[in-house]
Amino acid sequence: MKKRKINYRRLGRTGLMVSEVGFGAEWLERHDHDEAVELVRYAGRQGINILDCWMPYPKTRDIVGDAIRGCREDWILQGHIGATCQDGQYVRTRDMQHVRPAFEDLLKRLGTDYIDLGMIHYVDSQEDWDHCMNSDYIEYVRELHDSGVIRHIGLSTHNPRIARRAVEAGFVETILFSINPAFDMKPASEDIDTLFEPYEEGLSGIDPERAELYRLCEQEDVGLTVMKGYFGGRLFDPAQSPFGVAFTPVQCIHYSLTRPAVASILCGYDTIEQVNEALAYETASPEEKDYASVLAAAPMHSCTGQCTYCGHCKPCPVDLDIAMINKYYDLAVMQPEVPESVRSHYEALEHTASECIGCRGCEERCPFGVGVADRMVRTAELFGC
Repeated sequence: MKKRKINYRRLGRTGLMVSEVGFGAEWLERHDHDEAVELVRYAGRQGINILDCWMPYPKTRDIVGDAIRGCREDWILQGHIGATCQDGQYVRTRDMQHVRPAFEDLLKRLGTDYIDLGMIHYVDSQEDWDHCMNSDYIEYVRELHDSGVIRHIGLSTHNPRIARRAVEAGFVETILFSINPAFDMKPASEDIDTLFEPYEEGLSGIDPERAELYRLCEQEDVGLTVMKGYFGGRLFDPAQSPFGVAFTPVQCIHYSLTRPAVASILCGYDTIEQVNEALAYETASPEEKDYASVLAAAPMHSCTGQCTYCGHCKPCPVDLDIAMINKYYDLAVMQPEVPESVRSHYEALEHTASECIGCRGCEERCPFGVGVADRMVRTAELFGC
């Protein structure tokens, strides 16, 4: 079968080029071994090249290992350090008597001597972060990195505050973070269950800590991969969606991929049809990708006044890439002075904010009522062009 055309993105300063639609292996254990192996191989034939395997169960790891046998170099593997199987049960731990053998088992069952992205597994609390950073656990992670067993150090979390700590630590190159329109409204929490609890009236738009995290990752060149991009499938059902309306897989994928620093969304698949539904993103029209109109028309929790970088403002009569200009403006104002890296990216744009003619046609198309023309004036003043 001919390989499907698929886009690849640079995963931050790792320099790795990953498929923007990836593979989360969590659901593989539901299936017959051979059926699941073929599912992974099918995804690979379509051009998907990044796979997350956090599951510690032997069945899942054996499936992935058999699926990538003979084509290991075609895959970028995201493997987790601290996800263990004890007495047949998943246990997240920092206890080295379990951590080391579990990771060695991952390598053995995957049939590889290295993992591209070695993930500090599932840190959501400050207490756990402090423990990880001040124990033999982090020494083991560094040992694996120094020896080349893991090529890059990453971290998985659902808490934007912990993700920020990881970025600021300096040695974490990539973060696996839970991103979808519903989670993005929720404030930081050390308990993932709160993200699935009923959504209160009054929540509106992206939580400031989450928005700042995405911009910080872009600024520091820390690549993001996405988990839980479908909100566990709840976004497909208007009865379960906190917005009271349904989204499509393509719209959910586009939402994640328009966040700053995001390189790939790792979708879970049960069937080849689900792989195809996700990969339909690559050929989808702007109308099919349009999550912004769904959010703006939702009976609850709209993003009024916030630029979500959705691109609805196009076309511009002077061909400004308004979403990208807004993104660089938001990055720039995070700092007392404009970072040179942000300035260089902004100045490399074919057209800059100073060319805005103030027609405000973009504002008529913006689903969220953003004052685009005024932002262009402020951007031109900030960057000087």
